[in-house]
Amino acid sequence: MHRFRHILYASTGIGDEVEGLKQAFRLARNNQANLTYLLFFPALPESHAPYHEKYRQFMEEQVHAALARARATLQIAESEVEVHLELISGDDPPAISIIRYQLRNNHDLLIKEAEPRSEGTRGFASLDMTLLRKCPCPVWLARPINRPREEIRVAVAVNPGNRETAEHDLSINLLQLARSLADTCNGTLDILSCWDFEFERYLRGNTRVDIPEGAMRNSIQNAQAGHQHELSLIIQASGIGGSFEVHRLRGQADKVIPVYVRSQKIDILVMGTVARTGILGYFMGNTAENIMHELECALLALKPAGFVSPIKA
Repeated sequence: MHRFRHILYASTGIGDEVEGLKQAFRLARNNQANLTYLLFFPALPESHAPYHEKYRQFMEEQVHAALARARATLQIAESEVEVHLELISGDDPPAISIIRYQLRNNHDLLIKEAEPRSEGTRGFASLDMTLLRKCPCPVWLARPINRPREEIRVAVAVNPGNRETAEHDLSINLLQLARSLADTCNGTLDILSCWDFEFERYLRGNTRVDIPEGAMRNSIQNAQAGHQHELSLIIQASGIGGSFEVHRLRGQADKVIPVYVRSQKIDILVMGTVARTGILGYFMGNTAENIMHELECALLALKPAGFVSPIKA
């Protein structure tokens, strides 16, 4: 079972973050982990120097009030999950300050409530996307989940066709982590993986190539069978047990995964970000970003081993 030991909850002090804190408390309790609450807020200008201390006190009171509401909702005593509180103010962008704190303290999970979006807008705001791109540890972007823990649905997206060792290992880590998470929710893990015969759109109907329909069908069936075989191997290699359902979705991942997540009312999606190992600050691949831009659920995102953040501690 995958366990987090040193969890960081990050906040910019804007909005009601009780839902995000509830998810952080549950994870800390289930993992018997240390929990740090980091509040980053902009520094007041020097012209407001007489108000600096009152400003800081106000922000700290807001944190304690939010912690108390989350504890009361979950009926978690202070002795059950202790919280270390850190308040930092400065002029750097919030995402950069949060990542620097994580790097200095070696937290193994960053949790943050997703920035609010305007009605009808999906995906994540720029602050959250910076964390997803540049934070080296797993990033959990929390969103409200309006059903009991026993009914929460967890899904994981994996690509079994990865040839690089780091991406193969990432798929195994995704499955193992999602399995552990699903065990604390409704117990069933939805495994999502996409396949397609990418040359079909180029070859079908091309009079110059003129591939017979039977040969086309065989190629499609071979692509489907190959994907099924590779997916079975990666699931077996992960060693996960318990209840899980495998969904082999045909089509491009950035098109079909968001549709599946919305239609099936998935509450938490676990997925990887494509970042080339050892390359400083390499951004996520287009597929990962496109999926994230369409999500409305909570997200837990992992990077391959060897990712190096462009942010320095």
